[in-house]
Amino acid sequence: MKSTKFFALLLLFGVFLKLSAQERPPINVFYPQDYGGASQNWSISQSDNRYIYIANNKGLLEYNGAKWNLYPSPNQTNLRSVKVIDSLIYTGSYHDFGYWKKDGFGVLNYTSLTKALNIDLLEDEEFWNIMTLDNSILFQSLDRIHIYNKKTKSYNVVESNLKISNLFKVDSNFYFQNLNSNLYKIESGEAILVSNDPILKDNVIVNIYNHNDALLVLTQDNGFFELRNKLLTPWKIPASEALSKVSVFSSIQLENKSFVLGTISDGVICLSTSGNITFKISQSSGLANNTVLSLYEDADQNIWLGLDNGINCINMKSPYSIYVDNSGTIGSVYTSIVYNNMLYLGSNQGLFVKPLNNNQDFQFVEGTQGQVWFLDIIGTTLFCGHNSGTFIINNKKANKIANIQGTWMVKPVLNHNNLLIQGNYNGLYILHKPNNQWVLKNKIEGFDVSSRYFEFLNNTEIYLNHEYKGLFKLKLNEALTKVVSYSRDTLVDKIISSSLIKHNGELLYTIKNGVYKYSKNNKKFVLDTLFSRLIDEKNFTSGKLVSDNKTNKLWSFSSKGIHFLTSSKLSGAQKITNIPFHEDVRKDVVGYESVTPLDNERFLFGSISGYVVLDLSKIQNYSPTININQIAVSNLKANDTIKLVDLKEAAEFENNEDNIQFSYSIPEFLKTQKPEYQYKLEGIYNNWSDWSTNGTVFFENLPFGSFTFYVRGKVGNQPTLNTEAYTFTIKRPWFLTNTAIAGYILILLLFSFFMHNVYKRYYRKQRERILQKTKREFELNELENKQQLMRLRNEKLREDIDNKNRELGSSTMNLIRKNEFLRTIKKELEKVKEEKKNLNSVIKIIDKNLNNNDDWNLFQEAFNNADKDFLKKIKQAHPTLTANDLRLCAYLRLNLSSKEIAPLLNISSRSVEVKRYRLRKKMELPHEASLSDYILEI
Repeated sequence: MKSTKFFALLLLFGVFLKLSAQERPPINVFYPQDYGGASQNWSISQSDNRYIYIANNKGLLEYNGAKWNLYPSPNQTNLRSVKVIDSLIYTGSYHDFGYWKKDGFGVLNYTSLTKALNIDLLEDEEFWNIMTLDNSILFQSLDRIHIYNKKTKSYNVVESNLKISNLFKVDSNFYFQNLNSNLYKIESGEAILVSNDPILKDNVIVNIYNHNDALLVLTQDNGFFELRNKLLTPWKIPASEALSKVSVFSSIQLENKSFVLGTISDGVICLSTSGNITFKISQSSGLANNTVLSLYEDADQNIWLGLDNGINCINMKSPYSIYVDNSGTIGSVYTSIVYNNMLYLGSNQGLFVKPLNNNQDFQFVEGTQGQVWFLDIIGTTLFCGHNSGTFIINNKKANKIANIQGTWMVKPVLNHNNLLIQGNYNGLYILHKPNNQWVLKNKIEGFDVSSRYFEFLNNTEIYLNHEYKGLFKLKLNEALTKVVSYSRDTLVDKIISSSLIKHNGELLYTIKNGVYKYSKNNKKFVLDTLFSRLIDEKNFTSGKLVSDNKTNKLWSFSSKGIHFLTSSKLSGAQKITNIPFHEDVRKDVVGYESVTPLDNERFLFGSISGYVVLDLSKIQNYSPTININQIAVSNLKANDTIKLVDLKEAAEFENNEDNIQFSYSIPEFLKTQKPEYQYKLEGIYNNWSDWSTNGTVFFENLPFGSFTFYVRGKVGNQPTLNTEAYTFTIKRPWFLTNTAIAGYILILLLFSFFMHNVYKRYYRKQRERILQKTKREFELNELENKQQLMRLRNEKLREDIDNKNRELGSSTMNLIRKNEFLRTIKKELEKVKEEKKNLNSVIKIIDKNLNNNDDWNLFQEAFNNADKDFLKKIKQAHPTLTANDLRLCAYLRLNLSSKEIAPLLNISSRSVEVKRYRLRKKMELPHEASLSDYILEI
């Protein structure tokens, strides 16, 4: 259904669809939000350090290649003109003209000449043009021309009765036109008539040039005229008709003598010296706006355009030219080829063609709507691999020869001149040529994988790559009708954006980590160090390699640029060339990158919106320069106060000014190559930073000390000629200043003196304490010795007491045994008393021995020796105790039982209990108190 609608459109517009577009140089586009000024830009100039200055409605714009700076107009009016003369930037505005001078801080300061010279200006006088010759500077308003001599500081005025439309400089002469009137030349400060040709009354002169010994006058609406002998005649050139249809507002003659015209509504037109239009660029083909208010060619032959809305920079010397399909009709270019001096583009929209090296429009080839994957010349025939099948292209006609969907590639079959093999969405097919016409022969059965990349290894073996499924090796039968066997190569990784190609007979498989070359000896793919240098793994975008047999180049692509390998025809030495060309600028169709040689030096690269042509012969190696533009210091605690630093002097910052920002730039204005910078801060960060496109760096909370900031740069592969350096010092904090250190030393000395006295007193007291301690220790030792001696004596006494106790114990036991023995004898004797009357005397003797006080006295002496003063203490405590009571107490003191005490008192145990009871009463002991415990505790 979609194809039917598209075909109907083609019929509506004719057999071919014409596309109006052309190749153009790269353009840097700056909008008001980019440069921070107003939309209109009236005049452009450049300084010796290559900075660009633009007169903007809001003030003076400065561009250093990295940053735009806006200096507001001193009297808050529109700046209309700017001209850099020596180191000063002269500007003209409403009711004022003067100059700007950069100070040591990198800031422009304005001086008004109208005020300095006390010039009496006319009402609404505004200065639209500034020109110079020797020491004279001319400021042109619509009413008159002011001439200022910068050497003598004087000025004079060239008056005019009519409005002055513009001021022109040709060689060393100045011309001006009264609006819709005559042309004059300024000589000795006077206006001299040059021409009053009637043509001037109907035309506004835009510019005047020297051409073939005559003046070439460009008018606003009627093109060029030659002025000879005060008469104007049209300059007959091929572009005359085109110029008559546009309104020119500004123009310049380039260094190569060609012309660039800025129009009011048709963009910019470039004319050769012979008057041919070399290119025309409008808003539809890349400009920010169609109204060109001012033009300027800088030192690098870039053309700057001051527009009614924005600023553009056309890179005229760029090796790249760009074809942009803003309408989206061509779309993304997948493949291209030159055939019979015609350029063919295969895109997602179909096949398009135009004559090579011609500004004619592309035409759509009927019947090819849809994706075109492949274009190649086999023999003398142009084959087209298309989403809908395979076509043969003859001039501007497409003939479908195979109605198999999705033809990725068509190749000759090895050793079969009349056979071709093609890879499709669902496998491989064979084409043959009966009756001299290519037609489909058969499908190679047994393998239905999408076959975008494949190459013959020999007559019946094919290597085939599928980005998701991997690398396969296929074995075909001799008839090429069937895949006998196939296997996946597990020695190499399968990865998206991989590719398989042949280059100079070498079979190459490419993935992110490098290029693998098939080794016939090892019969496997081996990583190749030379070919792998084509793959930038860090900036990898695609593994697609493109082999160009015509120029013997092998191309690869990365995010940073494009690369190609060449071999010397004489030595065979291989060399890899890297060309900086960022992917954001070239806009590749990733995975479908294509390269087509237009000749030996020019190559066409497909993009998502057209194509880019690279001319290797225009690549120039030059070394740019880098400048430090500004240095700003601040204290984060009060970061609203930022102080600029004098760049001409090494600075010493306060300790709290430890946040420093450096601004630097390379004044290069290429669209395809952005300047990159690298820096280091010696003294804290001694290693170079990574490359960055940022033109500023901010160091925060730096310590005190001396530092040197270094910055260098590169544009593409070319490093800067110089490395800029700036040395500065951050002061010590107040507590580490020399005064503070001297104070610390003084305090230390005083403290040392104080501590010396303290320690002196301390050690004196310590010595006294030591003497006292020694004396005490001596005394203690002496006391200890005495105590030791006393302990020895006590021990001896204890031994004596123990001996006495043992003697007392022995004595007591002997007494007990003796009394018991005597009582026993007494009892036995009493039994026989009646029979033996004469035994009374014996019993009396025994009683006498039982009641013998000598035993008690002996016991008492031993007891006192063992328990000195006990009897005295208990007697003092209880004076009413009798001798027998004390005797009982002594026995109780020995912890003897009543049974043991009875023999000693020669009484019964019952009597002992009675005595004990009586003793308790005499001692007045409580009922619950134990008599024995009480006596033992005394």
